[in-house]
Amino acid sequence: MKLSLKDLPSVHQVLLEVNRNIGIHDDYLKYIINKILNQIRDEIKTGSINKSKDELFDQIVTKVWVELSPKLVNVINGTGIVLHTGLGRAPFDGKKLKRIAQRLEGYVNLEFDLASGTRGERQSHIQEQLNALCGGESAIMVNNNAAAVFLSINTITEGGEVICSRGQLVEIGGSFRIPDIIAKSGAILKGVGTTNRTYLKDYEKAISRRTKLILWVHTSNYIVKGFTKDVSLADLVSLGRKHKIPVLADLGSGALLNMTKLGLADEIPVKYIVNSGPDITTFSGDKLLGGPQSGLIVVKKKWISAFQKNPLYRVLRCDKITIGLMEETLRSYRSNSFTKDNFSLTMLTTSRKVLRTRAEKVLNGLKTKTIRDLGITIVESFVEAGSGSLPEKNIASMALQFKPKSRKVTELAAAFRCGSIPVVGYITTDNYFIDLKAVLPVQIRKLTVAISEV
Repeated sequence: MKLSLKDLPSVHQVLLEVNRNIGIHDDYLKYIINKILNQIRDEIKTGSINKSKDELFDQIVTKVWVELSPKLVNVINGTGIVLHTGLGRAPFDGKKLKRIAQRLEGYVNLEFDLASGTRGERQSHIQEQLNALCGGESAIMVNNNAAAVFLSINTITEGGEVICSRGQLVEIGGSFRIPDIIAKSGAILKGVGTTNRTYLKDYEKAISRRTKLILWVHTSNYIVKGFTKDVSLADLVSLGRKHKIPVLADLGSGALLNMTKLGLADEIPVKYIVNSGPDITTFSGDKLLGGPQSGLIVVKKKWISAFQKNPLYRVLRCDKITIGLMEETLRSYRSNSFTKDNFSLTMLTTSRKVLRTRAEKVLNGLKTKTIRDLGITIVESFVEAGSGSLPEKNIASMALQFKPKSRKVTELAAAFRCGSIPVVGYITTDNYFIDLKAVLPVQIRKLTVAISEV
């Protein structure tokens, strides 16, 4: 049946139908309804709709319900990348979130000292744990590592010069560039050496009365090999002390444990960096540490007051939920290990044997016809940690490989992403893969259902 614009229902008609079952602000409802009606109007003009008037109304109402559903949803990460920036980096255990939710219900002692009954400091909830785990004198948490670097440079160097090797002027995902952070922080970058070779004498020659900071950056997301030379952090610390210039070490991914003992690639532990003596060490809280999005600053005690008096600190500080998540994450660490509550490290260290068992469990829950039609097999794979962490080593994993008989792999991928249980995999050489490295154990049953639905 060919429809005309007159067949379109009014906003009020749709509003009455939808608003019977949902308590959402009318202005937002009207915005969504108008958006959908405009889309349908364009389709009617082009003659691409062939429905009855009642069918059209039902379609519009259904589209409104879909638009009103929560936008931030649980996703099965089949990419194999455990610290996937697009999927929220470090994942959380639902049980842990429930524990935190119970503690955060109502009011909390975010900046209130219960013992004295006076104003407290929000950093106190995580400060002592960070000091113990990192070997530092004091610590501050802000909303990401870019903020940590930005606040550090601005506090110490605003209006002065920052010396950094040209081989360490890195760019991280999302156009985060060290030179840009330095410029925005109000400091002046003084690059020394070359991309592949920098000597201690290069730093010494660059020091002037305007020098306020020496910056050392761990190039965590790439490796330069061959004809290279760099200066150790320990040597830079000695140089800084000689000239009374503070040293900032930006570590990036922030491993608290020895990664090689966990069977992963070598990554400099935070404690090793802090023990080298820099005045400030910065790193991410949502990468190898396994916590919420945050930037952690381990700092010498003499600098802590300057950091907290900087107006930018108030702009960049974390809220009670982030602090609660970080406190719980830090509690997951033991002397040389971690608990199963730390999902990032648990999944990064899960063996192929365990992953194969999970893959077989998925297949055992599927009909033979489904396996045959989608061409599903279990294959060995290699994945990356993600977010610039552990770039030198691929990690052994297992994946489900799909070779569908009657549909394109791009269509299959879209169907998985847009299903009732969203699954994000990847396509390689005309095959679709769901890697199991980053699939939570509690999601195995859901993955079986998602494949059945597709």
